Amino acid sequence: MRFLTFLFLSIATSFVCQSQNSEHYRLVFWNVENLFDIWDDSTSLDDDFTPRGQYHWTSARYGEKQKHLAQAIISLGVGKDNKLQPPLIVGLAEVENDKVLRDLCQGTALRRFGYKFIHFDSPDRRGIDNALLYDKERFTPCLTQNICVSDSTKGFFTRDILLVEGVTDKGDTLIILVNHLPSKRNSGNAVHRIEIAQKLRNTLDTLAAMHPTAAIVTMGDFNASPNEPEIKSNLLQDSDCCFVNLMAHKGSKGSYKYKGNWEFLDQIIVSRNLLTPNSRCPLALQSDSGQVFDSDFLLADDNTYLGKKVKRTFLGPRYIGGYSDHLPVYVDLIRKGPEKE
Repeated sequence: MRFLTFLFLSIATSFVCQSQNSEHYRLVFWNVENLFDIWDDSTSLDDDFTPRGQYHWTSARYGEKQKHLAQAIISLGVGKDNKLQPPLIVGLAEVENDKVLRDLCQGTALRRFGYKFIHFDSPDRRGIDNALLYDKERFTPCLTQNICVSDSTKGFFTRDILLVEGVTDKGDTLIILVNHLPSKRNSGNAVHRIEIAQKLRNTLDTLAAMHPTAAIVTMGDFNASPNEPEIKSNLLQDSDCCFVNLMAHKGSKGSYKYKGNWEFLDQIIVSRNLLTPNSRCPLALQSDSGQVFDSDFLLADDNTYLGKKVKRTFLGPRYIGGYSDHLPVYVDLIRKGPEKE
């Protein structure tokens, strides 16, 4: 019923606020590396991120982390009319709760951009979840829900998929899914990643069937590269798949560096109608691939493997004072101009 209600709303709003000028929307995903507050939560394994914990997570370090995240998100904005327009959407992974999101949106330089956030607590044992920031002036959520991908019968608990359906300020339907698949640290998680990828694919197919003109974007830290089985053989296994992985054909760059090798664990996958010029979707990709935001302030010299590496918050238990162990990835959508008669 909620899907049908939203479908009616998206059709109705598509007739209002039409513009003769193309609109630019930047959508971002970023795994922000353990955005915890400093307080112990008795329901999750967050003891290390307290002042007396292993990481000596103090209010000063927490405040520095928040300031750094705000700096990067603002820098991801798009210049327009001599003004900085912030990203429309910022999907986040590894956030603890509403408090850290409220502090980010209201207690940093992000406050002047008026971001709001969407977040659900998930059963992940560490207490980290997915979340979404959005520019409230240009995007209105109509449906938000968490899709559980844990399996209590096997004692497996992980982050829920976050689903957000809404409309832009021009009345165009935009659907976002934020993901964070289980880590590679436990070899047994491979089967769970495959199962989650299959469930995500089923969800995407359902959304595409119900909203054929909508722009559908799934983003996240998949903890697998585009050519690994979780993605290539399970999430996007069909040659006639209605979705395209924008990171599948990238070169040597990546969003995450492990033992000297850059990887695309962070990916953006979009509905194919965004790449089809004659589709009925009013939005289109500005380019045919996703991008990595690798500004100098997010990087540090890699003295072990040479070149650059991500300037992270921690290296093991040692405080580095950086931003995250992942780089943000993003995609730009533009609104198609009016058809010529």
